[in-house]
Parts: sequence; C-alpha cells; structure tokens
Amino acid sequence: MSQNKILVVDDDQSIRNLIQRFLSKQDYQVESAEDGKAALASFEQFNPDLVILDVNLPDANGYTLCQEMQGRTGVFVLLLTSRTDEADKVRGFSQGADDYITKPFSLVELGARVGAILKRQRIVTTAEQQCLVFDKLMIDPVRREVKLSEDLIPLTALEFDLLHFLASHPGRVWRRAELIQQVWDYEYVGDQRVVDVHIGQIRKKIEIDTSQPALIQTVRGVGYKFESPEDLATGSNAESATA
Repeated sequence: MSQNKILVVDDDQSIRNLIQRFLSKQDYQVESAEDGKAALASFEQFNPDLVILDVNLPDANGYTLCQEMQGRTGVFVLLLTSRTDEADKVRGFSQGADDYITKPFSLVELGARVGAILKRQRIVTTAEQQCLVFDKLMIDPVRREVKLSEDLIPLTALEFDLLHFLASHPGRVWRRAELIQQVWDYEYVGDQRVVDVHIGQIRKKIEIDTSQPALIQTVRGVGYKFESPEDLATGSNAESATA
C-alpha cells in the first residue's frame, strides 16, 4: 500500500519542521508550505490525502483555503490554530474541516487525529458495500457518493461517514458521545456540539425543510436518529387509519 501524503501548512517554521519530522517517522510522505500561495502550489503538485492547515496565514484565511482545496479534490483537512474560542471551532467544521486541533498540542494527539482521519479511506468490507436507498436518497459507500433525486450531493468525508453510519441503523437513537466514538474513531476530547454542527451541515444538503427535518431527527435530551421515508409514510398512514 502506498504511503499517505500529508501537506503541512503553517507560517511558523519550527512547527512545520516538528510536525514534518514526527509524521515522516510514522511512515507518511510529508511536504510543507509556509503560506497560502505556496500551499496551493504544493497542493496541485503533491495531491495530498490530508492537509494540516493553520488558520492564521500571512496571506490567506485558513477557512477559505480549506474550502478551496476541498472544492478541487476530496482531501481531508485538519485545522491547526491557536484560537480556543468554541465559535471558531464551529466555524471550522461548518467550512468543511474534518477535525480541529488547538495549539499547543501534543504530537501523540496529533498522530491519533491524523490516523483516525485517514482511516476513512479504508476499503469497505463486502457487507458494507451495499448501496443504501431511501426513496430519492441514495448512499453509495464504495464511491462514497450521496445522490438526492439523481443529483450528486457534495459532502465532506466526515459528513459522509456520519450520514452513512446513521442510515445504516435506521430508527436507532444514538447519543452524541456514541456517534463520536463510532464515527470519529478516537477518544475525542472537546465539546460534543461538534456532532450538532455536522448534523446541521448534512441537513442543509439533504433535507427539504431544515426547520422540520424528516430524515435525521433530533431526539430531545438524547441525540439523533435516521428515519427511513418508508417508515415515516407507514407511520403517517397508520395515524390516518386510526384517526
């Protein structure tokens, strides 16, 4: 299997070198860039699997750069920042970031985050290869594509994993902590609102009315569940028959 390629973008040379040396020892192929312009040039030539991206660059906004890179390929993005405000984290996730780590950080934690993100590239097993079809919604785990009424829906890697996981267990209620354990695939330390942010982003893309979501429903005080449109229709018919 070929080495995963990681691009490290940070204007602090000491941080770039530290991360590059550490990840190279973990058998990753690593390149680095000091600003947005160099990052985009390297991104085009290197075609990384993951970008570790500093939010505060001298010539670019990390959030905008994240969106631009993900608009070109299905690259994973791990935001790296000194900002500790939860609002900044929420903004990062809403811009498509797959994860977010705050400076100062330990290299062990960074390695765990990187490993967890790249696991999403794994080959799915035969049992997991079946397309999930719910009325006009189709989820293809092999192509990692979601279509709604034949229109391709652009999801980040983490959004796809979260939707696919929920849809694979229709009707079951999942607590936020359970979703983090199942989908994030590591001991996530932080505000569990990260789940709410990603659910909100998915709803904007697949729900007809986000104020009254039908597919991904909130179970107040508990968490979330995915409801099959067929089950919703059956439930409505049953209510009509007993009315």
